[in-house]
Amino acid sequence: MKASVDSDRCAGHGDCVSICAAVFAWTPDGFAEVVLDEIPEQYTDLVVKASHDCPEHAIEVDEG
Repeated sequence: MKASVDSDRCAGHGDCVSICAAVFAWTPDGFAEVVLDEIPEQYTDLVVKASHDCPEHAIEVDEG
């Protein structure tokens, strides 16, 4: 699984960082980014939750 944050849509709410800090982190500008190229299986449910809970719908998940 891979995930990405659309920097044009992210408003810096931080829900994703709160849900899964192992995968999402803050950029110096105060927005979220994905810090892992490949999401380990132990975090997949949390990444999907972060994607669903993002108020700006800025997280894309590729389960391929």
